[in-house]
Amino acid sequence: MSTETDARFWNRTSRAYAAGKIVDRAAYQCTLERTRALLRSSDRVLELGCGTGTTALELAGHVYSYVATDLSTEMIAIAEQKRVVDPVAGLSFRTATADMLSPTDMQFDVVMGFNYLHLLRDLPGTLGRIYALLARNGQFISKTPCVGDMNPLIRHALLPAMRALGKAPYTVIFRAADLCRSIHAAGFDIVATEDHAARGNDNSPYIVAHKR
Repeated sequence: MSTETDARFWNRTSRAYAAGKIVDRAAYQCTLERTRALLRSSDRVLELGCGTGTTALELAGHVYSYVATDLSTEMIAIAEQKRVVDPVAGLSFRTATADMLSPTDMQFDVVMGFNYLHLLRDLPGTLGRIYALLARNGQFISKTPCVGDMNPLIRHALLPAMRALGKAPYTVIFRAADLCRSIHAAGFDIVATEDHAARGNDNSPYIVAHKR
């Protein structure tokens, strides 16, 4: 199992992913509005795991530059198609992971990852890379499903069964408290942890952290 396996999964499911509907639209809008409020017009932004670019297209017009990346070539291809229809100045899409980006070549004021951290095979390593890619006083913004806080049937039965059938990606099981500890250990101070769910707690905390 590797990132190449992960890329194949997302390439295979990219069209279905693009056609899917956002389950909690109100929560998504809350996340967008909260994130816009944190961004400045001068910010250089990196989004990791951007999928088909929906969030990037919503936020890129509010900052100086916005680089949106994903490991799936098919996801990025769909994102590029959207950008052609709805062009946004300063927005670019790239097939890449955090490990493929060089801190010596580029620095960002903000790094974001939505529905992303639980899919990483090396969470501490990627958080370290994010830290390196951030400029001084940069901020890291994430919203991540914490499977460890969900119903045990999901993590012990449903998720393994779906993965065995090729219907779910590689997923790391951690609790929100574990995630916060990992982010802090990577060199960040967490300044906000919020629940944006409109229908109860969806166990996907929205976290804002500043580089120490």
